[in-house]
Amino acid sequence: MAEDTSSAMDRFCGSTFWNSTETWYTTDPDFTPCFEQTALVWTPCAFYWVFVIFDFYYLKASLDRNIPWNKLNVSKALVNLGLLVITALDLIMALIKKGGDSELPLYDVDVWGPIIKFATFLLLFIFIPLNRKYGVQTTGCQFIFWFLLTVLSIPRCRTEVRLDAERQKVLDSQQPTEQNFSWEEYQFVSFFVFFTFTCIMLILNCFADGMPEQSKYKRGENEIPELSASFLSRITYQWFDRMALKGYRNPLEEKDLWDLRPQDSCSEVMPIFAHHWNQNVRKNYKGRARVEPKAQFSNGNVTFENPHGEKNGRKKGVASIMPPIYKSFGGVFLFGALMKLFTDVLTFAQPQVLSLIISFVEAQETVAEPQWKGILYAVLLFVLAAAQTFILGQYFHRMFIVGLRIRTALINAIYRKALLISNSTKKESTVGEIVNLMAVDAQRFMELTTYLNMIWSAPLQIGLALYFLWQQLGPSVLAGLAVMIILIPVNGVIASRIKTYQIRQMKYKDERVKLMNEVLSGIKVLKLYAWEPSFEKQVLDIRDKEIATLRSTAYLNAGTSFLWSCAPFLVSLVTFATYVLTSEANQLSVEKVLVSIALFDLMKLPLTILPMLSVDIAETQVSVNRINKFLNSEELDPNSVLHDKSKPHPMSIENGEFSWGDEITLRNINIEVHKSSLVALVGTVGSGKSSVVQAFLGEMEKLAGVVNTVGKLAYVPQQAWIQNATVRDNILFGQPYDRKRYNKVIDACALRADIDILSAGDLTEIGEKGINLSGGQKQRISLARAVYSDADLYLLDDPLSAVDAHVGKHIFEEVIGPKGILARKSRVLVTHGVTFLPQVDSIYVMKMGEISESGTFDQLVKNKGAFADFIIQHLQDGNEEEEELNQIKRQISSTGDVPELLGSVEKAIKLARTESLSDSISVTSADSLMGGGGSLRRRTRRQNSHDSVASAASLKKKQEVEGKLIETEKSQTGGVKFAVYKHYIKSVGIFLSVATLVLNFVFQAFQIGSNLWLTQWANDQNVGNDTGLRDMYLGVYGAFGFGQGVLAYFAVVIVYLGGFQAAKTIHNELLAVIIRGSVCRFFDVTPIGRILNSFSGDMDVVDEELPATMDSFMTFIFMVLATIVVISLSTPIFLAVIVPIALLYYFAQRFYVATSRQLMRLESVSRSPIYSHFSETVTGASTIRAYNVENRFIDESDAKVDKNQVCKYPSVIANRWLAIRLEMVGNLIILFASLFAVLGGQTNPGLVGLSVSYALQVTQTLNWLVRMSSDIETNIVSVERIKEYGETKQEAAWELEQDKSKPKNWPQEGRVEFQNFQVRYREGLDLVLRGVSFDIKGGEKVGIVGRTGAGKSSLTLALFRIIEAAGGRISIDGVDIATMGLHMLRSRLTIIPQDPVLFSGSLRINLDPFEIKTDDEIWKALELSHLKTFVKSLAAGLNHEIAEGGENLSVGQRQLVCLARALLRKTKVLVLDEATAAVDLETDDLIQKTIRTEFKECTVLTIAHRLNTILDSDKVIVLDKGQITEFASPTELLDNPKSAFYSMAKDANLV
Repeated sequence: MAEDTSSAMDRFCGSTFWNSTETWYTTDPDFTPCFEQTALVWTPCAFYWVFVIFDFYYLKASLDRNIPWNKLNVSKALVNLGLLVITALDLIMALIKKGGDSELPLYDVDVWGPIIKFATFLLLFIFIPLNRKYGVQTTGCQFIFWFLLTVLSIPRCRTEVRLDAERQKVLDSQQPTEQNFSWEEYQFVSFFVFFTFTCIMLILNCFADGMPEQSKYKRGENEIPELSASFLSRITYQWFDRMALKGYRNPLEEKDLWDLRPQDSCSEVMPIFAHHWNQNVRKNYKGRARVEPKAQFSNGNVTFENPHGEKNGRKKGVASIMPPIYKSFGGVFLFGALMKLFTDVLTFAQPQVLSLIISFVEAQETVAEPQWKGILYAVLLFVLAAAQTFILGQYFHRMFIVGLRIRTALINAIYRKALLISNSTKKESTVGEIVNLMAVDAQRFMELTTYLNMIWSAPLQIGLALYFLWQQLGPSVLAGLAVMIILIPVNGVIASRIKTYQIRQMKYKDERVKLMNEVLSGIKVLKLYAWEPSFEKQVLDIRDKEIATLRSTAYLNAGTSFLWSCAPFLVSLVTFATYVLTSEANQLSVEKVLVSIALFDLMKLPLTILPMLSVDIAETQVSVNRINKFLNSEELDPNSVLHDKSKPHPMSIENGEFSWGDEITLRNINIEVHKSSLVALVGTVGSGKSSVVQAFLGEMEKLAGVVNTVGKLAYVPQQAWIQNATVRDNILFGQPYDRKRYNKVIDACALRADIDILSAGDLTEIGEKGINLSGGQKQRISLARAVYSDADLYLLDDPLSAVDAHVGKHIFEEVIGPKGILARKSRVLVTHGVTFLPQVDSIYVMKMGEISESGTFDQLVKNKGAFADFIIQHLQDGNEEEEELNQIKRQISSTGDVPELLGSVEKAIKLARTESLSDSISVTSADSLMGGGGSLRRRTRRQNSHDSVASAASLKKKQEVEGKLIETEKSQTGGVKFAVYKHYIKSVGIFLSVATLVLNFVFQAFQIGSNLWLTQWANDQNVGNDTGLRDMYLGVYGAFGFGQGVLAYFAVVIVYLGGFQAAKTIHNELLAVIIRGSVCRFFDVTPIGRILNSFSGDMDVVDEELPATMDSFMTFIFMVLATIVVISLSTPIFLAVIVPIALLYYFAQRFYVATSRQLMRLESVSRSPIYSHFSETVTGASTIRAYNVENRFIDESDAKVDKNQVCKYPSVIANRWLAIRLEMVGNLIILFASLFAVLGGQTNPGLVGLSVSYALQVTQTLNWLVRMSSDIETNIVSVERIKEYGETKQEAAWELEQDKSKPKNWPQEGRVEFQNFQVRYREGLDLVLRGVSFDIKGGEKVGIVGRTGAGKSSLTLALFRIIEAAGGRISIDGVDIATMGLHMLRSRLTIIPQDPVLFSGSLRINLDPFEIKTDDEIWKALELSHLKTFVKSLAAGLNHEIAEGGENLSVGQRQLVCLARALLRKTKVLVLDEATAAVDLETDDLIQKTIRTEFKECTVLTIAHRLNTILDSDKVIVLDKGQITEFASPTELLDNPKSAFYSMAKDANLV
């Protein structure tokens, strides 16, 4: 062989490297030995050397260490060693047997081949102990290396075996031969040993190594199998089979789920994100060089820096969450991007193979090609598709993980921020809006990450497609491209319109959810006032606007859909037209047409996704801005309160000036609290007492001065903040349980009696916002929490306001006062009562936000200043008990020289004697706790102890059952009932449902038609000579296309309109049901968060997800049918395969849907606690900060997020598990369609091509189809959940026909009559009123007294039919109230409820939501309720906006607004429910005066708290344990020394 013809590789081997006649143009293909020994061995080696970097990365990233030696890794090491020995031997033998003296020349390949192999094996060998040490259980690169090496060695096996057979022939042929075969034989043996070892290594690499001995996180029983699954199991998701099977057999429950992967838990994700966030924040500040270490793990706490900065730091801009997100999660994302690149390239190899298949079939007619090529093409197509499947599976998995981590990071960042925001920030956004950041915006991110790579991938795909099209059709492609480019801006315009609608819709949704939140929070009040219709109408108005916005979006969406279904078509039409019309020579051939169509189809997806992506990115941008705004908002200044130990006193404010973010609220504040002293703050409503407490806590903005506190703080807010947990948890508040201390605290705070009443004692669960406790109970629990926390400093913001005088006295003596539990602590007490003032160490009197005077009681009395006025004012109210007044009298007279004060004290004492009737809660609870002399006390105590022994046993049994108040949210199990679909379709309407089906069917028919028409055209030989014929083909083709577009538009519009119709119906039904729900049987047992979740989360799904999913589902199901039709047309034998494939498909789908649906349900159930906990935290932020337990709450939130991820992660995997299986089914369809086409002797290349190109698409379509069908199932769960509320316990009808006959001014007299009345709160609970009978004449004033739990409130609730009778009847003016509509009844009664509930909106709406009263009437009511001056002073007057929950009015003002409501109503019957509990004495006095004058003619029922409220009533009802013990006039009862009433009065030293 002449030297010059050979290539470098030929010289390297000493033989031919590549010989195409031997390999390709033959019926028996084979490679040359040189090629087998070089290319086929070095390819895997090169692969490994390139990708070994990943193996190093896994070592670094591993959280585990030390896998023990075991069979598997020992065998790996040994076999690997064997391979090293064999390779070394190869080199040595080559050097011995060849070259030098021997006649065999030594070629480079003999030396370099073994060296390259040796180096690679050595690298692999080193990784065995490394992986062991770093706890890496499996690596993909090594598996792929062994796999490639094994597969690529197979050709050489065949060659070696053939050569061996030839050698045997030579040796057997008896002819004497000079040849020495020793080298060849050595090679034969060494190769087969090598090949065996390679196969063994491949098999060993299919399994994962053992469990590591050490790991950063404890690996539990329930750990996720993925952590120890092998690479093979990971790419096929075979490790998920157990879960799929379990979920298929019976519905999954929470205990079946695996633990979270440590890498995805908050404790791993947060430090990384926080570190990058803090870096980003620091970058934003110029000239502040603070170098800080990486995110510190101080017991796992992560600190976030405040981007709002100090007031002086010059700020460059807003710190955005985007850079930290890129930096924290970018690595995984880039790896995903790399995979995406691979799959994109593979996708475009498919049309190339398709064109090979078509030319193979075309050649059958003329020069038949060897059969093996056809089979090769079919297998090649299958291999490409399979590779793509596996890579895409991993890609999506990676992206989902990134999405989950981003969501975790954002939720936690938002949570941590919410604990720190200042009051001005809080004002800007309601709780609902902040929760939405978490629920909606963070969620958005997660959904976007999967598609984010399309930003670069889509243009790349379009570019590749154009390149290949150019090769097919030349410059004509540019015409098609032009069409695409023209369409993009059109789409852009539509997308931006959609975005504006989206923002508008978000706004409406926020408004609606906020309003619903208030309606649900204040539902009891709405029902008492019969105001539901007004609020229902408000919600429906917002909802209508929302639906209108959605409709507009739908038309635009359909527009995009029209453009995009037309786009590929228009493009191909324009391209083909240009192609055939530009030159006579350009003829369409089948191959050209089909390959071009395949390429145009490939372009379809990126082109469709780009505009969708742009919309998504726009939406996410809105979310990013919202989150950024929140995370950059102002925080409380941590340095506003100093903790300087050198200061003499534990708490002090010097020259303080404070504001709530706008005008100055407090000025010139100087307060000192000495160690272990008790300081009282007094003053009128709105004088700034609470603000001083907030200033100590650092909640206010400090403008000047110094605030200093030293020691641990405890805080009792004016409005108690109670968590949705047991009573005990609320008191312990995260502290360990110490029984002795706990019992001491309970007794001191007078909670013993209340706990005994509760169904499960102190393990009773308290509903959201403390719904099942009275105001006084909440306040005492809040106080008990403070006492139990055993702090050094106590800030008590009016803790005695909501409790009765006796209990107040008891608490002061036992807890707050000089002899109480807290005697050794430093205390600040805000109070309205005068009684305790002589016992405090110093008093500060507040007036108009300044301290008007301060000193001890004696000093202030002598001063005759504001304090003396304050006392006189209070004594006139006559609210104090006689003995206490005597005490004050003594105190005052000892100071001497204050006659006018003494005078008022004397007057007050006289008054007190006459009006001695206390709310008899004191009889048992307070007194038995206080002990002391007196026959009554002893008697009570004896009886108590007897009762308690008997009841203790029965209590224990009941505790377990009754402690749960909140019913746990049921996540439905099993398949979604057909009834739910029926319900949905009914809501859509029959006409729209049928229209959808028809339109989609016709649309697909048109599409197949146009493709068949094209192949017909390409097959037609006469077109070349006949331009008329050509134009006819072109015209019909165009018509097909136009039809497709129009149909596409209407198909989409109709689906969406149907969906919105359903959404509207479903929402309105839900609202109607909820608003008519019964308070006791529904609202008391259902947390607001859960109902809100239905109104926001579930409604969101029904509004937006379901219509879109339905739309896609329709499209895909018809596409699959179309594919089957086309393939069967071309190769009828395919129908035989379709049955088993369909079965495979069906099983995969059933397994998946059962598991996935249940996982989705679990996930949505585990999602609401995150938001409930969050909104609870936002409400109680100041208490959490005061107790300094932020970290505990952050941990709780993290735990809840992790728990949600536990449910979320498997559902992501379930998706991938299914995708891999389905796509393999699809790949089989490709394999069979192409094999049958090649082997079936088909001669019509057009049909064959068409069937294969449809098969190529079917994988994606099938995948989407299952995804959509399961999406529909998962999304329809929302409909199911909403439908469940349809079974809500309803109250009676609002309006009845017979109501209309009643006179307008019924009840005319106001006679109220109870006849043997019994009532209970819910089925299965005890009666709270057991046969109550009494008769109140019109216009009588009646006081109702009784201890807590005696049934006082139940009486009023029964009167309003909030709780329905269990027996007996109530009649008003002789009419049985059970026979009338609720609104009729409730609108004719008036109540001033216990908690003043206001709604956000104007003041006017709060007084008169139906807008039926004139301005004059409203002003009159305001004047009588002493609010006129206040409202006049407001800029907006009656239109003054009231904040959520009435936050911008003081508690007293809210109470007065409730009085104004009552005055506006002015009906014959007025009920006053403990209305005076939360108000200071002045307000109380105003209310009493007004009621006496304005409601003179009315029947007034008062649930009494203080003596003077009942003093002048005509009758008194004494309730005990749900029965009336006494009913007579107060004087009559006081004359009878045997009455319980008398004994109470005596007990209070009033008789």
